[in-house]
Amino acid sequence: MQTSERPVDRFQTLSLSNRVASVSRKTGETDVTVSLNLDGTGQCLAKTGVPFLDHMLHQISSHGLLDLEIQAQGDYEIDDHHTNEDVGITLGMALHQALGDRKGIVRFGHFVAPLDEALVQVALDFSGRPHLSYGLQIPTERVGTYDTQLVREFFVAVVNHSQMTLHIRQLDGINSHHIIEATFKAFARAMRMAIEVDPRRAQTIPSSKGVL
Repeated sequence: MQTSERPVDRFQTLSLSNRVASVSRKTGETDVTVSLNLDGTGQCLAKTGVPFLDHMLHQISSHGLLDLEIQAQGDYEIDDHHTNEDVGITLGMALHQALGDRKGIVRFGHFVAPLDEALVQVALDFSGRPHLSYGLQIPTERVGTYDTQLVREFFVAVVNHSQMTLHIRQLDGINSHHIIEATFKAFARAMRMAIEVDPRRAQTIPSSKGVL
């Protein structure tokens, strides 16, 4: 008598314990706290005082399936630069802390995200070597009150403090909001791929050197 067994999906998502972090960073310009869970469901609370940045942080949480809570106070009377940068720094620090020694993760991630006429490609590697290659051409100086130059500054900060290699390429797009949002969505999905646990890794370091 034959019995049917449910096939095992060798690509199923496993989880490592304690992939959470909480980081606070206070300077003379800003006061930022970030809490995250890499194995979340996309729950997000973002209150940075910069509405467009909050909107983009929701994209990271939702499409990256990170539980993310970010509270920030900044010197808004000057501009949004310091708050934007320091949120990126603190988020990068939290990612670095939550990943730990990076055992068992896929490590590499890539995604191409469309948003109407915009199309943005992101590839990243949690390599331990910070590098940003930034290829956006955003046509306007502002989206609402948000200075579009701050998009690059945000990713510079995240890259340096999470120690990832990140490549961003704009393949198409003429609307500034669409280009930026497609970038954050592609970043989120690429990061989601990279931080997933590889069941074939058996919790080993994903490097031929044995260390990242």
